[in-house]
Amino acid sequence: MPDKIRVLFLGDIIGRPGRKALKRYLPSFIKKFSPSLLIANAENAAGGLGITEKVGQELLSHVHVLTSGNHIWDKKEALPYLEKEPRLLRPANYPPQNPGRGEYIFEDGDGVKAAILNLQGRVFMEPIDCPFRTGDEEIEKLSQLTRVIIVDFHAEATSEKQAMGWYLDGRVSAVIGTHTHVPTADERLLPQRTAYITDVGMVGGYNSIIGIRRDQALKRFLTSRPQRFEPGKDGLVLSAVLVEIEVQTGKALRIQREIMAEENIEG
Repeated sequence: MPDKIRVLFLGDIIGRPGRKALKRYLPSFIKKFSPSLLIANAENAAGGLGITEKVGQELLSHVHVLTSGNHIWDKKEALPYLEKEPRLLRPANYPPQNPGRGEYIFEDGDGVKAAILNLQGRVFMEPIDCPFRTGDEEIEKLSQLTRVIIVDFHAEATSEKQAMGWYLDGRVSAVIGTHTHVPTADERLLPQRTAYITDVGMVGGYNSIIGIRRDQALKRFLTSRPQRFEPGKDGLVLSAVLVEIEVQTGKALRIQREIMAEENIEG
């Protein structure tokens, strides 16, 4: 059994442009890093909001596990899909009556197991169950199966994300922030060797406003009226982090940001 595992975590995939960027750039990332486990947040993968079974299966032909967040419920097709596809996660701290599950155990070809746990924040978001208490309960169970535990913490507030990183330091291998779609420059190993970043960024249209067409997002800000949003298609970006983890201890050895983008601006 190898002494370490490499995990490549991709930011929120935004609609068709995100799926296009994934297919274009992911092979280069795989060639460069040879990751054993590929994870992507897919809550915006179908039309920019939500996911469908067709889109989910397309993505699962490229990555091993899909995480999500508050937009996982935006398409009704996702509900039965969550029930039958264990590799698609929804935040574990939604009430248990909801379909799906918040954790998955991945096993690579060498027999190395890694747990992926999906949690969602509450600051400026839905008032769901406490992610800290839910995290405690889930990590206690997962740690009986593997020391390698990767947490997708889908949250709006930087302070809440940092709080989760410090709260779980030494108990999980990595706390990776998603939801805000802009990669942060604060990747680091915390003192007890938990890898942390506030937000990994996105996979989608580069010259956009957090993945949305610029004209539509600007109209919303200028008028304060509801506005239909569509994924931005102008330019492509794939934002990711690579985390290297010691298998025996579950401690992170390094975390590294990686971004590949094309910047052609229309008009």
